Formats: sequence, C-alpha cells, structure tokens
Amino acid sequence: MNGEIVLVALIIIGLLGRSPIITTAACLLLIVKLIHFQRFLPVIERRGLEFGLLFLTLAVLVPFASGKMQVKDVTAAFTSWTGWVALFGGAVATYLNSRGLDLLKVDPQLIVGLVIGSIIGIVMLRGIPVGPLMAAGLTALILKIVQLIAGK
Repeated sequence: MNGEIVLVALIIIGLLGRSPIITTAACLLLIVKLIHFQRFLPVIERRGLEFGLLFLTLAVLVPFASGKMQVKDVTAAFTSWTGWVALFGGAVATYLNSRGLDLLKVDPQLIVGLVIGSIIGIVMLRGIPVGPLMAAGLTALILKIVQLIAGK
C-alpha cells in the first residue's frame, strides 16, 4: 500500500509541477500495480533504463534519418571550436555515466536520493530528467571531490 501512496504523491507532484514525464511514469506504474501486473516490475526496473536510453538516442538521431542533418553538419563537429567542445562534453558525460553506474552498483540505496533530487529539479528548477545515470555520475564526481578535500 505504501507504494501506491508514493505513486499517487508523485502524480500530484508531477501535476503541480507541470511535469508530464513524472506524472505519466507514476500513472503507468500505478496502473501496473492496480491491475496486478507486478510481475512486470522487475523487467521494467531491469530494462527500463535501456529502453529509455534507446528512445532518447532514437530521438537524437532522427535528424540524421530525416535528412535534416547532412555530412557537412557532422564535419562541423570536427572543424569548429564549439564542435570540439561538444565532442569533449559528450565524452565527459559518458564517462560520468559509467562512474554513476559503478556507484549505483556499490551503493544502490542512493537511487532514492537521486529520484527525489530529480523530482526537486523538475518541479523547482524546471529541469528535464534525462536519467539517473547522469545524476549518479555527478554524485560520484561530487563525492570524489569531497573525499579529496576531506582527505579520505
């Protein structure tokens, strides 16, 4: 019953914060629970991130498939300073994502803080949730900096 209460609270928070992603996700999970399809929850938990990243990648690659992006646009990534910064940013982001995944494997209860922090970011900062891996990656980086400063 606690799970349903949390999901309803997330639906309300999503509605108040005008976050259709949080609202929809919480609604879908509540429906899964209410129609007794809990057996699918482990699959959603295990594969949901992969599916989310798949659809996110599909959305980013659509301009290539639709012809809106040409070879000249790709070469611009290697011939302009902003392109080089974007390449660097992409490399750093994927590195941080891998550190975030490692952190979640070692300390899985951090996901609670990441989810609540993401909700706060969505509702109060008008942020966009792109996934817990980046949040975990930033958390891993911040923890490493704090450890270096504290000498631990």
